[in-house]
Amino acid sequence: METRSLSTIAREIRKDWKKVYFGAVPYLDAMSTLDSINDPYMMDSGRSIVIYFLANASTWRGEKAREIKKELNAMCKQAKR
Repeated sequence: METRSLSTIAREIRKDWKKVYFGAVPYLDAMSTLDSINDPYMMDSGRSIVIYFLANASTWRGEKAREIKKELNAMCKQAKR
């Protein structure tokens, strides 16, 4: 399976999650600027941004949410630490 860019995933999240939880917004904004989970974002890694997003995305539910969260978790497991 081909790995999608974080910015592509972020666009899909915004399309599906109509009222994004305020705690997830800064991490979703950051993901919108990243290509790879290995890219840096200011003083953080893309991987940490994704982890922070997932920690704040518990209110996002549904089939699309499950699919994307699974994809992001898999990316985190494969990413460089």
